[in-house]
Amino acid sequence: MAARKKAAASRGRATRGTKRTGTRRARGTLAPGSRARGLTAAETALTLESPEIAALAAAVREAGGAPIGAYREPLNGHALLLATVPIAALQPTPFQRDLSPTHTQRLAKRIGESGAFLDPLIVVRGEQGRLWTPNGRHRLAAAKVLGLRQVTALISADPALAYRILALNTEKAHNLRDRSLEVIRMARSLAGAHPRTSEQSWAEQFEAPELLTLGLLYEASGRFAGGAYSAFLRKVERFSDRPLAKSLRERQDYAARLLGIDAEVKRIVAGLQERGFRSPYLRNYVVARINPVRWSKPRKANAAPAMPLAQALTRMAAAARAFKLDSVSHRELAWVAVGAEGGAEE
Repeated sequence: MAARKKAAASRGRATRGTKRTGTRRARGTLAPGSRARGLTAAETALTLESPEIAALAAAVREAGGAPIGAYREPLNGHALLLATVPIAALQPTPFQRDLSPTHTQRLAKRIGESGAFLDPLIVVRGEQGRLWTPNGRHRLAAAKVLGLRQVTALISADPALAYRILALNTEKAHNLRDRSLEVIRMARSLAGAHPRTSEQSWAEQFEAPELLTLGLLYEASGRFAGGAYSAFLRKVERFSDRPLAKSLRERQDYAARLLGIDAEVKRIVAGLQERGFRSPYLRNYVVARINPVRWSKPRKANAAPAMPLAQALTRMAAAARAFKLDSVSHRELAWVAVGAEGGAEE
């Protein structure tokens, strides 16, 4: 009996191994749905005169807006109206998070730079027929800052959507790694399409020069600790006046040098761990110790850097090689932990 169970278990393991091998997908890919869902193209079409949407279109006209088109959303067929709506006719739902003036100003600046209000607000009919936006509060406020008369909106006749919409706010926020990878991919695309334009001419699109170098580092090492080096890079990085393709090659060299420095940092951290240091801030501490511009005050983006990047990397590498493990104390690490917990940037 025991022998039969052992043989069956062995066959099961072999079968499972075969299945995994035969159906294994590349890491990071997603399996498509097993069956098709939703409406066909013909089923999504809807006219403004349709009974499903006519009353909503009339309400938009009464508010001073202009219905543009209508359709049934492709998942479950709910009727939606695309329209322009006067700013004065829209209100955020009363249960949204508080408005962030800083975020609103930044969003208004980006929308103004793009030259288009591209992301329609989601709008529902609220109490007493009001037009409520349940998740576009900052875009609405940004539109007011820009002085827009009208904004585009997707309007639903279903007031309950105002309470369900929060469940859709699950998009992963851009962390430093995501932002950096997005910027470096954008830069490569622009370098191919506009080879003679300078890196500086795309400053608004790239946001910050260090994101370009960090993007190269994250491509080379997916687990690169960019947060430990970002403060250093912000002080020594500036956008280049050279053509983008050439500046990216130069940044590639800088990224390779920084990877070499990080290898030294890892060696130092391992040595400190062997001496009994167990702080989660060991890497940040070591990077801060070898940072040649550690005590330099941050400067404006258009000001000269605290030190040229090439020189800073040379000094940083030398400091890493000369690092003395016996110079580290538990007291110093305790202060690093206090600073990290009290003034974390992300």
